[in-house]
Amino acid sequence: MAFYRLSRTARSLRHRHSSLSTAHTYYFQSPIPLNDSSRHSRHLFQVSGYFHSDNQFYNDSNSFRSIGSYHRLLQYSSFSTAPPDEKREESKNSKGIECDRSWIDVYLPEKARPYARLARLDKPIGTWLLAWPCMWSITMAAAPANLPAIKMMMLFGTGALLLRGAGCTINDLLDRDIDTKVARTRSRPIASGVLSPFQGLCFLGFQLLLGLEILLQLNNFSRVLGASSLLLVFSYPLMKRLTYWPQAYLGLTFNWGALLGWAAIRGSLDLAVVIPLYASGVFWTLVYDTIYAHQDKEDDMIVGVKSTALRFADSTKEWISGFGAACIGSLALSGYNANLEWTYYIFLAAGSTQLAWQILTVDLSSRADCNRKFVSNKWFGAIICSGILFGRLFS
Repeated sequence: MAFYRLSRTARSLRHRHSSLSTAHTYYFQSPIPLNDSSRHSRHLFQVSGYFHSDNQFYNDSNSFRSIGSYHRLLQYSSFSTAPPDEKREESKNSKGIECDRSWIDVYLPEKARPYARLARLDKPIGTWLLAWPCMWSITMAAAPANLPAIKMMMLFGTGALLLRGAGCTINDLLDRDIDTKVARTRSRPIASGVLSPFQGLCFLGFQLLLGLEILLQLNNFSRVLGASSLLLVFSYPLMKRLTYWPQAYLGLTFNWGALLGWAAIRGSLDLAVVIPLYASGVFWTLVYDTIYAHQDKEDDMIVGVKSTALRFADSTKEWISGFGAACIGSLALSGYNANLEWTYYIFLAAGSTQLAWQILTVDLSSRADCNRKFVSNKWFGAIICSGILFGRLFS
């Protein structure tokens, strides 16, 4: 069957070669003056690979009779099992270009696109990871057998979007000298020069003003508690220059909502509930952001910044397994102190399975797999939030 298909492909290519050669002769040897349209058509033939002088595959009329040409035919044919490196690389590059485009390029005006990219609006995983601890806390603070405050969840969701954008802007302003040296980050708006640092500062002020509007809708205790998190937000980007544990500092920053959500509902903090909840978020961050940091470990060593990925090295899975166990244990303690019902622990078991799957299966040498596991943490957050919801509704 394979030789039959091979024969058909060979005849088809000979026929195509003959037809296109006729067209080639007409366009390139015809004495008739060409109008603009004809010149354009000739240009299309010139750039086509069919008439490239070095293309032996199509120009050699006897190529199908040689063993070497037989193998080339297999490589170029649709049923090839081993495409050449050039085709594979071209396919990889084309996929990369497609992946670089997002809804920002389709729906936003051109002048707004750099600001949207600066706030990472095309990469919502950061907003999810910032929002989930808030949702855990708000849901846990609800009265027994009652749904959580939907308005408060919407406020905190919007706040997570704004604060994450502000944090990314601060990070890009402070790291613009480093970002230019790292392949993954050199195309960011400030590092690439699309936006100036002054434009970045103006955009940061705009985001913080919107965030202040949300904060002012909370009670006085929550306003003070929320404002105090700005110290963590502004100082986090500097930690990678000072310590091998910037992921721990990010955990303190990203999970502040575990404290703030409870305070927004209750007007105070129940330390027996919120401290284990906050700690669980910090341990969770150490898991997912260490996995994320393995994407950049080679570049980090070159530019001289630190991370837990470099600190743990080959022992990473042992470390993050410990952090994962501490995360689940802290969630169990927080749920117990909050008097959640047994349904919570079913979801907690499902969440622990998802977290274990990440840790056990992640390929730390593969950037793609590290990113895939990192992004999957939005589902861990959703599982835990669902467990808290049902644990509260049945209490």
